[in-house]
Amino acid sequence: MNSVASEPALIGVDWGTSSFRAFLIGAEGDVIDGVSSPEGIMQVAGQTFEAVLDRLIGPWVAKANLPILASGMITSRNGWVETQYAEMPLGAGGLARALVPHEAANGARIHFVTGASTEHAGGPDVMRGEETQIIGASSLGLSEGMFVMPGTHSKWVQVADGKIVDFSTYMTGEIFSALKEHTILGTLMKEDAFSEDAFVMGVKAGLSGESNLLHSLFHVRTLPLMGKIPKVATADYLSGLLIGTEVAAATGEVKDVGTITVVGRSDLSDRYEIALRTAGFDSRRAPDDIVAKGHFLIARAAGLVG
Repeated sequence: MNSVASEPALIGVDWGTSSFRAFLIGAEGDVIDGVSSPEGIMQVAGQTFEAVLDRLIGPWVAKANLPILASGMITSRNGWVETQYAEMPLGAGGLARALVPHEAANGARIHFVTGASTEHAGGPDVMRGEETQIIGASSLGLSEGMFVMPGTHSKWVQVADGKIVDFSTYMTGEIFSALKEHTILGTLMKEDAFSEDAFVMGVKAGLSGESNLLHSLFHVRTLPLMGKIPKVATADYLSGLLIGTEVAAATGEVKDVGTITVVGRSDLSDRYEIALRTAGFDSRRAPDDIVAKGHFLIARAAGLVG
């Protein structure tokens, strides 16, 4: 890392529902330092966001008067400053023009990255935070194709020429949790090491089930009940069934899927890679700090950094 690249130029904040990450970013977009905390917006008592931010990035701010870019659920109705959604197609320039400035009580100047919205036949779809990660991908040569962002609410994003042109949200993670914790399907589940065989079995059922999910879900109970799969593998089968159904739905109407980029840091992303491979798709993994790349590109487009 050379001296120019190591000179701090920007602070990027990725503040989600359940976690906080911040990056000290250099003049060439390199990540110099980072800090993380489980203090997502729903864990901040009394919505004292400024106090939390000051505590977590205060040492960086004390050394230099740097612009701060914040993205994620911190700009939602339950966050610090609610921002409007920008519409498709959306690139770094569009997000830069839509930045919402805010001056904190301590004088720090924060620029909030707006979320993104699109409209489908069934209704609107929205995202907050993922748009910054997708923009960051273009700095790594990932400026075309399909992206999947696993999570409680998974996002499938279509990108062309470095811009987001469309996306869809799937509530797969939340449905998995609800079914496991609050229905009869969870009564036979026992915690154990990940069973890839059961997961792949579920993926295949999901891929072939098309719109038959409501019937297929009952097999999560009957398969272990009849000894077809071990009880300890039941949760993995359910996970595979839901993710397989998601993959089939998200890719079904796309003519040329190509290599799918997986954006995520957890073992859930490993599962999506297995599911994509099972479905016959090639995939690649985006770097962990891709959101910091997005912060830098948006800040540069806004003239906040050179």
